[in-house]
Amino acid sequence: MSIASADNPTGVLAGPGAPVAQFFIPAAASLQERRPRTLKHGDTFAVFDHNGDALSGPGSPEGLFHRDTRYLSHLYLSINGRRPMLLSSTLRDDNATLTCDLTNPDLFDGKGRLILEHDLIHLRRSRFLWKANCYERLTVKNYDERPQHICMEIAFATDFADLFEVRGTVRARKGRHLPAVIEQGSILLSYIGLDSKKRLTRLSFDPQPDKLGSDLVVYELDLAPHESRSLFIEIGCDQAAQTDRAGYRSFFFALRDARRALRAASSRAASIVTSNEIFNEAARRSISDLYMLMTDKPEGPYPYAGIPWFSTVFGRDALITALQTLWLDPEIARGVLGHLAANQATELDPASDAEPGKILHEVRYGEMAELGEVPFRRYYGSIDSTPLFLMLAGDYLKRTGDLSTIFRLLPHIEAALTWIDEHGDRDGDGFVEYGRQTEEGLINQAWKDSQDSVFHADGTLARGPIAIAEVQAYVYGAWLSAAEIFRRLDRPEQVTHLLARAEGLRRAFDAAFFDEELSTYVLALDGDKRPCRVRSSNAGHALFTGIAYPERAGRVARTLMSASSFCGWGIRTIASREARYNPMSYHNGSVWPHDNALIASGLARYGFRTQAARIFDGLFGASTYIDMRRLPELFCGLPRQRAQGPTFYPVACSPQAWAAAAPLSLLQSCLGLDFDPNALQISFNEPQLPAFLDEVTLRHLMIGTGSADIAIRRSGRQVVVDVVDRKGDVRVLTIA
Repeated sequence: MSIASADNPTGVLAGPGAPVAQFFIPAAASLQERRPRTLKHGDTFAVFDHNGDALSGPGSPEGLFHRDTRYLSHLYLSINGRRPMLLSSTLRDDNATLTCDLTNPDLFDGKGRLILEHDLIHLRRSRFLWKANCYERLTVKNYDERPQHICMEIAFATDFADLFEVRGTVRARKGRHLPAVIEQGSILLSYIGLDSKKRLTRLSFDPQPDKLGSDLVVYELDLAPHESRSLFIEIGCDQAAQTDRAGYRSFFFALRDARRALRAASSRAASIVTSNEIFNEAARRSISDLYMLMTDKPEGPYPYAGIPWFSTVFGRDALITALQTLWLDPEIARGVLGHLAANQATELDPASDAEPGKILHEVRYGEMAELGEVPFRRYYGSIDSTPLFLMLAGDYLKRTGDLSTIFRLLPHIEAALTWIDEHGDRDGDGFVEYGRQTEEGLINQAWKDSQDSVFHADGTLARGPIAIAEVQAYVYGAWLSAAEIFRRLDRPEQVTHLLARAEGLRRAFDAAFFDEELSTYVLALDGDKRPCRVRSSNAGHALFTGIAYPERAGRVARTLMSASSFCGWGIRTIASREARYNPMSYHNGSVWPHDNALIASGLARYGFRTQAARIFDGLFGASTYIDMRRLPELFCGLPRQRAQGPTFYPVACSPQAWAAAAPLSLLQSCLGLDFDPNALQISFNEPQLPAFLDEVTLRHLMIGTGSADIAIRRSGRQVVVDVVDRKGDVRVLTIA
C-alpha cells in the first residue's frame, strides 16, 4: 500500500487482492451529481444530500464525521412513510446554516385512496455544526384547512467507519459495536476500536418522541389548520454524558455562538465588491468557504484542505492557501506558519518519511492511522512543504513587517534551511529530489502526487529520486525569502550566502530544465538525470517564484497559453499532445484552480497581466456554471464549448481551500496589488481588470495599523485607482 493525500485520492489496495490505485476514492456516484451540502466546524464536518439526509451505501461520503471517523452514517426523514419532496436547499452565504425546505408528496392509505394532497405540509430543516455537535430544528406546518395527523419518522445509523474505509479501503478486522443505550429523549451509540478507543454518538430529541428505538425515532403529530410544531435534534460526537437536553435554548444559544465565531474570523478579511454581481457571489462564497474550512489551533487559524476527504491538517495545501490570501488576511499565514513550526520533524523516521527540519504533509486521527494501517498519523512525505514554509515566512514578513513573529520562528526557519542542504538534495547535484523511504510511502511527493503523474515523453513512468521542476523554483524562492529575513535580522553573511546559492540554482535550473524544442521547462529530471520532456503546468511555477530568466518567460507564457495547454477554462496540468494526456484524469490533463492561480501570479510577475486576466476570465466563467459559484478542487480539461459549462471531475472535493482562494489570488495578480508595511504603502503595479469586471472596490484593506478603501475602475483603455477612505497614514500608489 502507499499514501493518499489532499492532492492525491489514489492509493494501492482497495479490496482483497485487488491491485488498484492506493486508497482509491470510489466514483460510484459523482459528487457533482449528488450536489452535497457540507458543513464544518473545527474537527467536525458533515455531508448531507439536498434533502438534508445522509444516505448510507457503497461509496457514499455522506454523514457526520469527527476527527476522521464517521459518527453518523445514515439519517433519513420520512412523512407517513414517504420521503418528502424537495422545495429548496440552501446554505447561508456565510456557511453558518443549512436550510432544507420540503413538502409532502401525495399520500395514500392502504387501499390506494388519497388521504393528503401534496404541498399541504411544509417542513423546514435548519442545521449547523458547533463544537463537535450537529444541531437541527425541524419545523412542521400544516397549511391545510383541516386538521392533519402526521407521522414523522427519522431513521438513523452509525458505522464508526474510519475515513479511509469510507474512501474504499477494506479492513480485515474491525472493532465492535456496543448495544445501544436508550435514555429519556436520547440514545447513545458506541464503538470500541481495535485501538481500544471508545467512540460515542449521542442523539437527543426534544420534545420526547413517541417512539425511540436503536435505529428509529417516531413523532405522531396532530396539527390543527395552520399550526406549526418544532422538533429539536442534537447529534453529539464523543459526548459520553448528557448535559443540556436538546431544545430551543440549546439550539439558539449554539447558533448564536457559531455565527459570532464566523463573523469574528471573517471580519479580519478585506471585503470585495465589484460591478459584476455574479462575481460578487463567487467572491463571497470563496471567503465564506475559507473561513468555514478554518480551524482554530493554539498557534492561530489553520485552513483544513477540503471536504469530504481532506478535512484535516495538510502542509502544502495550507501553505499555498496562506500565500494566496496573504493580501486579504495575513493572520491565516501567521497561524499556518506557527502550527507547522510546532509540528516540524525533529528526528529521522522512515515510516513517516520524516527528517529533521522537514515540514509536515498530513495528520490523521482515525483508528486506522492510530493502528498504522495507514501511515498518516503524522506524515512528512511532501517535497515542497519545506521550501513553501520558507517562502511563506518571507512573504509574511514582507506583507506585515511582523519581525517578532519571524524571530520566534527563526529556529524552525534555520532547521528548514538545513533540511534542504542535508536531506533535500539527495545526491549533491544542487537540485532537491524526492524518493520515499519505505514501500508504504507516497511514490510521488510533489503536488501532482498520483502514481502516474511524472513520466517521459513516451509515457514511461519516471523512476526516482525525482527532481520535479516546481520544487527547484520553490527552493529558489525559499532562499530569497530567507535572505530577506536575515537582512532584516542584520546577518549579512547569511544574506550573501543565500543570494549566491539562489543565483547558482537559477543558472543550473535554466541549463538542466529549459528545453528549446518544447519552449518551456521540462516536467522533471528522473533518477538518472534524464529530463521528462513533457509540457506541463509545472513550468508556470517557475514564473511564480521568479527563477525563470526574463528571456525565457515569454516563451513559457506562450506555451502555457497555447491551445494544447489552455482549454478555455484554465491551463491543463499537462498539454493535450502529451502521451498520458487524459482530460478526465486527476493530474494528467485536468484543470486545477489553485495551479492556475499560481501560474497567473507568475505571469503577472513578468508583466503578462493580459494572460493572467485570461486565466481569471476562464475560471470565473467556469464558476458561473457551478452550484453556489464554488470552484471545486479540479475539473476535467476538455475544451471549452460555446454556451456550455465545464465538465466536472466526479470525486473532486468541494469546498477545497486552495480552490476557494484561487479567485482572490487571481484578483491580486490582475491588480498588481503589493504592500510595503515600513512605508505604510499599498501599490498597484500596472493594474488590469479582466473583461467581466469594470470596477472593483476593496474595503478594509489593512496595512500596519492603518487601512484603506480603494476603488479600481476601468476608464477607456486605462484602469484608474481611487482612494475612497483611509485610516492612518496609509499611502496608495499606482505604478503605470
